Amino acid sequence: MGVVTVDFDGTLYQGNSFKVMFQTANKSFGWKQWIVVGTGIVKAAAAGLVKGKNAFRMQFFKAFAKSFKGMTQAELDDFFGELVVKAKQEAHHGLIHKIREHERQGDHIIVLSGALNPFLKAFTKELELDVHIISTEIEIDRNGICTGNIGSIINGDEKVNHVREWMDRQQQIGILSQAEGEETWAYADSESDVPLFQFVKYPIVVNPDDDMKKIALNEGWVLFG
Repeated sequence: MGVVTVDFDGTLYQGNSFKVMFQTANKSFGWKQWIVVGTGIVKAAAAGLVKGKNAFRMQFFKAFAKSFKGMTQAELDDFFGELVVKAKQEAHHGLIHKIREHERQGDHIIVLSGALNPFLKAFTKELELDVHIISTEIEIDRNGICTGNIGSIINGDEKVNHVREWMDRQQQIGILSQAEGEETWAYADSESDVPLFQFVKYPIVVNPDDDMKKIALNEGWVLFG
């Protein structure tokens, strides 16, 4: 038994979370929410040009989180449930089969992503996957209302830091043994996941583009799908 991490965008979910969020928002958002999102997307595009893909991602999710301000948990659940209706068609069924193999072996499985936490929760619930989730959180106040803020984006080195913290906590409370903590897998697709691939014992590259495939071949990492 061990610890298995699974990336979301481009890996477990082969679609684009940005695109499906737009599609769902187009159906349910009012003009005030679109002003918030539109302003945020302009900032995201500018940040992406200057600072790269991760900066774009952060600004994009911040924009959507602001548009959720004032929503109840039930309203958020409805929005992200609608996302899953569209997104589940692009689930990676070969990888889902592999995850179920890990489940049968008793492995601890973490869906690990910079995508928004409610999306991952709804998606994995729909697929009936028994997983832990580490992802970008939307802030909810003590009254169950969205504040419009998000936590840190779980990407790159942050993935490794959060997995280490999670493993430490599980070992401290006796859920994860030291031996299990030494048997680690990562299923992911992109160059931003290289720190995670270097951290685990069994790096498995899923659906890589040409650049990522070259890196995987040079490193001797397993290619999947």
